[in-house]
Amino acid sequence: MSKLREKIKQIIFGTNTRAGKLFDEVLIVAIVLSIITVMLESVSDYNQKYGAILIIAEWVFTILFTLEYFLRMYCIRRPMSYALSFFGIIDLLSIIPTYLSVLLPGTQVLSIIRVLRVLRIFRILKLVQYMGEANNLVKALVSSKKKIFIFLFAVLNIVMILGSIMYLIEGEKAGFSSIPRSIYWAIVTLTTVGYGDITPITSLGQTLSAMIMLIGYSIIAVPTGIVTSELTSHKRSNVTTISCVVCEEDNLDSGSLFCNKCGSKVDS
Repeated sequence: MSKLREKIKQIIFGTNTRAGKLFDEVLIVAIVLSIITVMLESVSDYNQKYGAILIIAEWVFTILFTLEYFLRMYCIRRPMSYALSFFGIIDLLSIIPTYLSVLLPGTQVLSIIRVLRVLRIFRILKLVQYMGEANNLVKALVSSKKKIFIFLFAVLNIVMILGSIMYLIEGEKAGFSSIPRSIYWAIVTLTTVGYGDITPITSLGQTLSAMIMLIGYSIIAVPTGIVTSELTSHKRSNVTTISCVVCEEDNLDSGSLFCNKCGSKVDS
């Protein structure tokens, strides 16, 4: 029995074996197809024409994922550690709505939870290796939070001023019935979204609109520049530097073979 458990563990959790890779590939295809099934069920036309086929497909995927869920709990040493983990909960939530829809009438609305199956792809694709880059991004956002707050506060002041001016220029006839509604228009225009539900009709208002659009294009890259600057500084702080014994340049990367200032060979 222990050999069977170990064999199942190697197939499910092992990505370096041929069987493990095949298992991951089959599971990815099943997850994608199950997500498509859930989406098609929400389209009334497809549900009316192919409802029976979609129900059968849903039950096939549910049984498959249920079997996989219990096999994962069977082959590991501490089953509850998996059951209470993030992906264990995701796996459970992705299969339980189908059973609830049969046992408890009126719970079909919970079927939308099955879309959580897409999160299982992250585990299969082993995207955990990119968590280091995600941590760097979080650190950069935290470091630049004051700058971003000041930027957002400045943008808030801009849209409040411009919205108030447009309220005075256009008035209720053009749809600018209140200052908050005018501020809403300023935000939509500044972000270059442009819903078109409110539009200026006077020449002065249209001129101001053009200015707001140009300002929007000018400031839209500011947060990106702030975060990029912080990311660069974090990367530089993590780089180990060495010194050149010839020109005493002390800003060389630890892996450098030659000095970028005098060209002499660097002693590692």
